[in-house]
Amino acid sequence: MSHKLLPSILLVCALLSLPAFAQPAAPPASSVADKAGALTPEQAKRALETLSDDKKRAEMIETLRAVANAPQQQAAPENKSAVPLEADSLGAQLLLMVSEQVREISREVADIARTLTHYRAFYWWFLRTAQDPSAYHQLFDIAWKLALVFLCAFAAEWLAFRLIKRPVALLEARLPQAARAPAQTLAVADPPSSVADVTAAPELQRRRLGLARAWQSLVRLPFVLGRLLLELLPVLVFLGIATMLLGTEIGDLPTPRLVILAVVNAYALSRVLICVVGGLAGPFGLFRVRAETAVYIEIWARRIVAVGVSGIAFANVALLLGLHRAGYAALLRLVMLVVHLFIVVIILQCRRPVADAIRAPAGREGAAARVRNRVAGLWHYLAIALDLALWAVWALNIRNGYALLLQYFVGTIAVALIVRLATMLVLSLIDRGFRISPDLLHRFPGLETRANRYLPLLRNIISAAIAFIGLVALLEVWGVDAIVWFYGGQIGSRLLSAVVTIGIAALAAAAIWEISNALMDRKISALSRDGHYVRAARLRTFQPMLRTALLCLIVTVVGLTALSEIGVNVAPLLAGAGIVGIAIGFGSQKLVQDLITGLFLLLENTVQVGDNVTLSGLSGVVENVSIRTLRLRAGDGSVHIVPFSAVTTITNSSRGAGNAAVSVNVSYKEDTDRAGEILKDIVAEMRNEPEYRHLIRGDLELWGVDKVDGSMASIVGQIRCTDAGRWPVQREFNRRMKRRFQERGIEIAPGGQTILMQVPTSAEIASDAMPRRAAG
Repeated sequence: MSHKLLPSILLVCALLSLPAFAQPAAPPASSVADKAGALTPEQAKRALETLSDDKKRAEMIETLRAVANAPQQQAAPENKSAVPLEADSLGAQLLLMVSEQVREISREVADIARTLTHYRAFYWWFLRTAQDPSAYHQLFDIAWKLALVFLCAFAAEWLAFRLIKRPVALLEARLPQAARAPAQTLAVADPPSSVADVTAAPELQRRRLGLARAWQSLVRLPFVLGRLLLELLPVLVFLGIATMLLGTEIGDLPTPRLVILAVVNAYALSRVLICVVGGLAGPFGLFRVRAETAVYIEIWARRIVAVGVSGIAFANVALLLGLHRAGYAALLRLVMLVVHLFIVVIILQCRRPVADAIRAPAGREGAAARVRNRVAGLWHYLAIALDLALWAVWALNIRNGYALLLQYFVGTIAVALIVRLATMLVLSLIDRGFRISPDLLHRFPGLETRANRYLPLLRNIISAAIAFIGLVALLEVWGVDAIVWFYGGQIGSRLLSAVVTIGIAALAAAAIWEISNALMDRKISALSRDGHYVRAARLRTFQPMLRTALLCLIVTVVGLTALSEIGVNVAPLLAGAGIVGIAIGFGSQKLVQDLITGLFLLLENTVQVGDNVTLSGLSGVVENVSIRTLRLRAGDGSVHIVPFSAVTTITNSSRGAGNAAVSVNVSYKEDTDRAGEILKDIVAEMRNEPEYRHLIRGDLELWGVDKVDGSMASIVGQIRCTDAGRWPVQREFNRRMKRRFQERGIEIAPGGQTILMQVPTSAEIASDAMPRRAAG
């Protein structure tokens, strides 16, 4: 790139970036001159020369093109992902879709939050009012007029209350407490005559009790209405006196008059609502409730009315005193949110009594009872969602919001019920399909165990699939066109295709796993049944390693299939796995030695499960043989874990032959030929007995007299036995040999040596001492 062209290039770029040159239509020359006022005539002349010369213009174009491509080439390595995802793969599209949805949802939430929270307008209004001297005068004027109006109105209300006190007490005294005649008539019934009558008795009693309560409410209605009108009379007097006072000079100014009128109306509305609630569910209300329930309803009614009415009145007063319309709307939303949160608290406090009322009676079964029990456990969630949704529709001023809310609510309940019924139906069919007939169970004893192993997983998968379909239907009910996601080429169709492919791979893997295990178990059972115990033990030894290798292979194939379906390039993963394998091979030579030694020991059939072996100075019975270690159970119960790399010599005592050694030391004076015949007779007797017949493979092999000294003669030999009969035969032979020698009078030589010492007499000691004295 020529350095002489660089100033011209920068100048042309700056000129093209001006708004005057970015418009498709050419503006007037004066406008261009104004917007390019920062461009000097000298710079403009230089730019024109560069653009007029074809060679310079071509060089400038090439330079600009190189500059434009340079950032892309530099940024390309930075955009590489740590995970080798392809640009058009399913995983990349899912990530892109999720990021877009999160960004869209966050934007909408921010817009809603800005719509709902205009509290800064209220804050600025409060500061402006606090700093305005004229506002002080206006507030003082409103305060003394409001106090005067309320003082007079309260006095008149108190007089009216005194006047109606006796009529109200008279109505309360005459208020019917129970509708005796109709209730008694409805309570009369014949005793049940059948089991069906006994079953229907609780339902009949509930119906009769409902009719009795309805009749009781109808009888109480005139008295309750009369009492309610008498209680509303003081409120009407309060309103009349306040209105009369506002018609005088007190209400000559519009703003104070409207403020006082708003406060008066709020007080009157609160009194009316409290009286209506008491007339419906109070101690003397239309509906008979317990005293605790009546007090609870009255307390929460007073709280809700106080917060709602006073909050709305305060917002109207603030609006009259100059609050901005946005702050007024935000204040109303805050007040109604508090009211709806009060309702949420009531729902949570009443969730258990209402759930008990919704729940089906004990002992009743069926689909309707299950649905009622399910609704009883979830009703408060639905009620809270509906309560908050009503507030959101009102606060956001959604067009046709309540109609849409009703549609969404009913549609959601319908979809939930359909999904629940479909799940129950499909799961019952699956349970019925997994029932194994006795004939099939007899042919394949382990089939039921394997089927029950996969039944919970299959139930969860089917439930998840039905729930996913229900979610799509629910989105359609809520106005989201979710079915379009699953059209050809869309993200949903690719996702379903990937899920189906992974599911088929997992199903094939599970089938291969179970078939392989079943074949191995069946082969072991067949070998044991045919008497090939050695081959069965060898296959049982290989079985854990074969299962481990097969499991690793299956998991690898299914994992690579899943990664490939979501768009991950598995070639770098395989290459990395190979490098890691080589590094592990070099770094853990002991582990590799364990694996290779164990593999050859098993292939050469050196040890099997159940063999009695001695290796590395340890003895015991082989309990388990893995690809790396061997587990021994010693005679005292302790367990030895021996890695194959530590095994240099193996002594296996369970290879079909185990000879019992015979070695006995008889006294020197005994006849060794007679002792040998006795030993042969003992072995012959044992071979004729059923207990030892299958353990002894031949007669006693008497090798003769092995050693003779002055005190004993050693007779040695052996008894050929099976590997399992060596020690039982040897112990029994030694027991019988001792008894037989005792019976025949043959003395067994003691194991130690006898040393005889002669003590000298006193004469010998004296004769020996005299030469020593002479020498001294």
